[in-house]
Amino acid sequence: MGDRSYVDIPGSATHELPPLLIRRERETGPLDQMVVRAAEIVESDDVLAADSDERSTEQRKFDLALNLTEQYLRLISHWEWGDSVLEWIRQCEITFASESVLRGLLHPDVWPHAGRSSFVTLLEDKAVPTRGVVIEQAVGLRLTFRHPPPIDCFSNQFLFYLNSPVARSAYQAWAGLIRSEAALFPPERFHFQVVELPGLES
Repeated sequence: MGDRSYVDIPGSATHELPPLLIRRERETGPLDQMVVRAAEIVESDDVLAADSDERSTEQRKFDLALNLTEQYLRLISHWEWGDSVLEWIRQCEITFASESVLRGLLHPDVWPHAGRSSFVTLLEDKAVPTRGVVIEQAVGLRLTFRHPPPIDCFSNQFLFYLNSPVARSAYQAWAGLIRSEAALFPPERFHFQVVELPGLES
């Protein structure tokens, strides 16, 4: 855990937190339509240099469109995780408020208070399986976008290069608003389950 300093919780009991429910309910539209919109991004952003071989150029455009679609779906997956984590933090606040031992660990403030980044650190310390999702980036994306924008709102540069740095910066700016050292929670004192909910049928 490095040099992290954890808050002292009286007693030795393990506290049960609400399950982290990973929702996959966002409708992104049929995949073929998404690829068409990604191809429009490739076309309008003039990504490819002119090529005398028209067939080769079209294939490269199609490959880039597929790549953009894959990047967008990864962004959506991160956003969904971030949305689920913020909802889980809200549920954890209720649990903390109901237990006298935990009640004093959270300071009331405007939601989402930067001190709640302690819950994100708890998820990392517990090594929650995420299937490649970086939790801090996921929360950063959710803090940036209240709703996930459609693919055609993004430039190819954002999808290829910028979304991870933007998400990281958003999270760090949020977590950095803490005026004093965050009260990190000792991971061995908490238990919770991670449940992936099935997505809605299109």
